Amino acid sequence: MNEYIKEISPENFDEIISTNKPVLIDFHATWCGPCKMIAPVIDEIATELKDTAVICKLDIDVCPDIAQKHGVMSVPTLIVFKGGEPVEKVVGARPKQALVDMIQKHV
Repeated sequence: MNEYIKEISPENFDEIISTNKPVLIDFHATWCGPCKMIAPVIDEIATELKDTAVICKLDIDVCPDIAQKHGVMSVPTLIVFKGGEPVEKVVGARPKQALVDMIQKHV
């Protein structure tokens, strides 16, 4: 995995989302085709925005409680958090620029 992508666990979730930078979490599953399709896009975004945003992946099969708490009904779901609160959410694969724009709105 990309060195700039953080893997979310129940233990580190609250700490990661409480930063002042926007945090994009890719709620995904290993068995999900569209999740695999956007994985390289998430990697590129993580590298390009490493100084202005935190990019994370959360496997819904590993952290089902967090996914449920944030209303994740299908994957991929991408949620931007700012100051510990969700500020924007999209369901389904999106083009790279749409995701970059979504993050940069909250920088």
